[in-house]
Amino acid sequence: MNQMDAPPGLAFCKMHGAGNDFVVIDSRGTAPVTTPALARALGDRNRGVGFDQLAEIRSGVDTDIELDFWNSDGSRAGACGNATRCVADLVMTGPSLTIRTARGILRAQRLEDGRVSVNMGPPQLDWDQIPLSHSVDTLNLPLQGTPSAVGMGNPHCVFFVEDAEAVDLPALGPGAETDPLYPQKTNVEFASLIAPDHLRMRVWERGAGITLACGSGACATAVAAHLRGLTTRKVTLDLDGGQLQVDWREDGVWLTGPTAHVFTGQLSAAWVAANG
Repeated sequence: MNQMDAPPGLAFCKMHGAGNDFVVIDSRGTAPVTTPALARALGDRNRGVGFDQLAEIRSGVDTDIELDFWNSDGSRAGACGNATRCVADLVMTGPSLTIRTARGILRAQRLEDGRVSVNMGPPQLDWDQIPLSHSVDTLNLPLQGTPSAVGMGNPHCVFFVEDAEAVDLPALGPGAETDPLYPQKTNVEFASLIAPDHLRMRVWERGAGITLACGSGACATAVAAHLRGLTTRKVTLDLDGGQLQVDWREDGVWLTGPTAHVFTGQLSAAWVAANG
């Protein structure tokens, strides 16, 4: 059998939001296909496609769609703000979309300028919701650097530093990610203040390492910055891959930013069989 006669494989598309990149698989009308092994293989930037997270779209029951998220190490992610915005941009046919995730039901809407905004829900601020291993002051954690803990459907550890550019992410990120205070590990953000409505942020993501942007991390950082009296409730964040806007409103934390559909492709059936 030559390549042209080979059976069809698994279709996917590659997207990114401010450099935070994703593989998106549309499984609506069929059974989910992603396994930990397939996520790890697909996430390999040399032998697979490469991504920060994988998002699998499933048919919604009481929402327009459902979304499952996977990290590149094969672990599950409870929330992914930029991937949610990218998928909404991909499938939305009207002005808004409802999406069920492990975080709950989220609502996305397209703005007049074409950007996509998603309500990531209220922040989780109690230690057992984030979750942490025991009760502590979540705004001032008993860790070196006195970071803050915020949950956005996944845990975050937010450090406020003089200069985020100077932070050695490979040296500091892994230790904070795996600190015993976070029983499910954590995303780690380092942010510095530019103005009361402007932050510079860099991120080490749980299960992915250094990424160019993190939507839920931007939300967590904006929430922590406001609670610590550094910023207003509406801020712009400069990340390594671009800008995101966060607006903490009464109905939840709204995340807005750019999206890009890079390409659509198809994995070979043989590769899927060998790596699924």
